[in-house]
Amino acid sequence: MTALPAAPVALAAGDAMPPHSVGPLTRTDIVRYAGAGGDLNPIHHDEPLARAAGFPTVFGMGMLHAGVLGMRLARWVGPTHIKTYNVRFVGQVWPGDVLAFTGTVASVADGVATLELVVASSSGGEVLRATATAAVAA
Repeated sequence: MTALPAAPVALAAGDAMPPHSVGPLTRTDIVRYAGAGGDLNPIHHDEPLARAAGFPTVFGMGMLHAGVLGMRLARWVGPTHIKTYNVRFVGQVWPGDVLAFTGTVASVADGVATLELVVASSSGGEVLRATATAAVAA
């Protein structure tokens, strides 16, 4: 595993975050995150309850992939250089999905990069859109 950037990195508009994928996600992954994150809503692990609520099966909670994206962002720009991180959940993550994490630099001004980030699933396109700002090298 590579070290996290200690100093601000040099970024320019159009630069891309190194692509990364996770999965296929298992029900065990979802249950482990539920326990670690304290989100024990049974809709994420109880098949009959999820179906009764109108879902085809259990599904991952949004904070699971938001957290992985945050980790990828920290590996790209360094955790101490992240100024803002905002996420919007736009789809669901199902057992068996492979998640792809991507990002681009939208702009750089006054030593701060504005970043656009996306998580896409193998079963349904985008599941999360995010924006972030990070201090960058001058």
